[in-house]
Amino acid sequence: MENASVPSVDNIRFDGSARTRWRLGFDRVIGWLLPLLFLVAILPILSLVYYVSARALPTLSWTVLTSTSPYRTDALGVPIIGTFEVMLLATLLAVLFGLFGGIATAEFLSDRVAGWVRMSANLLVGTPSIIIGYFGYFTFVLYFGWGLSYIAGVFTLSFFMTPYVFRTADLAFTSVPRHIREAALGSGAKPSQYILKVGTPIAFPQILTGVFLAMAIGVGETAPIVLTTQPGVLVPQTVYSPVTFLTQLIWENFAQSQSSGLQVLAFQAAFLIMVVVIALNIVVRLISSRYRKRLEGLYA
Repeated sequence: MENASVPSVDNIRFDGSARTRWRLGFDRVIGWLLPLLFLVAILPILSLVYYVSARALPTLSWTVLTSTSPYRTDALGVPIIGTFEVMLLATLLAVLFGLFGGIATAEFLSDRVAGWVRMSANLLVGTPSIIIGYFGYFTFVLYFGWGLSYIAGVFTLSFFMTPYVFRTADLAFTSVPRHIREAALGSGAKPSQYILKVGTPIAFPQILTGVFLAMAIGVGETAPIVLTTQPGVLVPQTVYSPVTFLTQLIWENFAQSQSSGLQVLAFQAAFLIMVVVIALNIVVRLISSRYRKRLEGLYA
């Protein structure tokens, strides 16, 4: 018995109904509309980048970036070091708590408890940063008595960043194929051995993405820092010292007159933050892509 011939896609003729003509026309319009919408969305961003760069680059120099003299009011050395130190400690705390929470909800907690933890993390992600700032002010500055200090800003910013790391870590470990988890545990591996030697290598690209996302969001935040720290003219010497964050310069100096030169400093700080955010996104994509290629075929 001969097999019935199957018509190819090229030989299929659409009927000439109004419904079919409308669908074909809609497909053609969407093909032109989507790139146009992308341009509409990207042009304001490009114009903002140009606006900030045009006002920051003419006066930006190596001396401005590296000078830490307390007698200079037009240098970014102290704010850059302060931002780096705050972000370093805040990221370490966020990774510690976020990664621990993500592993707990994905591997150890019951579905009911894990559901409550995930819901709490989602609520924190959707909480405005100024609320987190006031929480840090009342908790760390007033209740713990740390005052407007370096350590208060670190803990407040880490509290703001932790939910982003947690959600990514939880999703990364939950996404590990079930048969890999069962094979590892069934072969006699302890849960800790499975997490360290099997689960973490597979989930690492997603976890790294969450960490860099939290850093990119945290470095551009203002309220958690302004409400919990006090600007200083020196690099922090102790955990209770004043610290200057780049976003504080934008907050305090943007409204100043152009003749004072402080507004230019705000644009320079904004330009540096843009560069850092773009660099973080590029680095995480390169590392994640390279790491995924190394894992191809190992856990499929």
